[in-house]
Amino acid sequence: MRRVAITGMGAITALGHDAASTWAAMREGRSGIGPIANIPTDLLNVKIAAEVRGFDPATHIDTKKLPLLDRVSQFALVAAREAVAQSGLDFRVDNRGERSACIIGSGIGGEGSHNEQSRRFYAENNPRLHPLTILRVMANAPACHVGIEFGLRGPSFAVVSACASANHAMAQAADMIKNGKMDFAVTGGSEACVTVTTMKAWEAMRVTADDTCRPFCKQRRGMVLGEGAGIFVLEEWEHAKARGANILAEFAGSGMTADAVDMVFPAQATVARAMELALADAKLKPEDVDYINAHGTGTPANDPTETKAIRRAFGAHADKLAVSSTKSMHGHALGAAGAIELVAAIGSMRDGVVPPTANFIDADPECDLDYVPNTARKKSVRAALSNSFAFGGLNCVIALRAA
Repeated sequence: MRRVAITGMGAITALGHDAASTWAAMREGRSGIGPIANIPTDLLNVKIAAEVRGFDPATHIDTKKLPLLDRVSQFALVAAREAVAQSGLDFRVDNRGERSACIIGSGIGGEGSHNEQSRRFYAENNPRLHPLTILRVMANAPACHVGIEFGLRGPSFAVVSACASANHAMAQAADMIKNGKMDFAVTGGSEACVTVTTMKAWEAMRVTADDTCRPFCKQRRGMVLGEGAGIFVLEEWEHAKARGANILAEFAGSGMTADAVDMVFPAQATVARAMELALADAKLKPEDVDYINAHGTGTPANDPTETKAIRRAFGAHADKLAVSSTKSMHGHALGAAGAIELVAAIGSMRDGVVPPTANFIDADPECDLDYVPNTARKKSVRAALSNSFAFGGLNCVIALRAA
């Protein structure tokens, strides 16, 4: 099995339009959650989200190409450009494109375009839809646009597994490199889910907060939707070393399980098993891990279950772990969540700083771990886990090792 290096990282989130500003806000405990500004709110009961604000796609994408791209693809392309630039790789030389995968997760794809064309058809009784609707809506559009931009001619596809999409995508990309099928991958997740219908659908489930996101806190009232993208360049370790690349972290392993019990309520045993499998794949012992970026949605069901699962997987070492949920700052970006959170995990190892769980007030007796409340903490992080759990009982955990 070959080792996998992370040599490029890009992001666009409610915290910033690049990975550096996103990580800086996480370190500061600064929240990007606020009143919704990009869509009408007159029909909404919940009027807050973690939106990407001040984003003008025309400054990033050629106006002739722009009609092809829904907001979800725009985010993916902007983040991918940052990641590839940082990696220093040109995939069009030395046949690298032939050995490069492009796997990008998204929970719902081009929802904004779907929303707009549905309004046009049903509300305006317009029988003609935009001719590029399918190309904008399809969930694999972000992967296609990124692949075309950089000449990635290996496997290219989307992973759609709700809130675990990004982690599933990155895990598959890393496994292709480990197994020798590919040498490089551009991978991550993108989501543009702050639309009227998506907001109303989540309202109907009664799992969204109307104040802010307070994971693991006694006063938590639910999740807050977010949007954005996180994209990474993965590379075979020895190749990265040989060319003198700046290795951000080692993608050490992953663990994937399915609860196969309930569509919405998580199962402690299989959540714990995903963490155990990630440790085994990465050849890490529980005591090697210093930080867990938790799934931590701020819902009544998720937070206690994840807490118990961490205790089950880590035993006595659970009390020595720093655990935080950065969704308290960038919101829950569904299929992009794991990719945005990987920015936090990498940052913690490189800077020796664990980002906080923001908006924390009082501890919940059912959530009894160290959640790094409100203020970042200086801490050496040798290895970290990033947890993503999805409706349908889909679990994917990524294990990173410091480079």
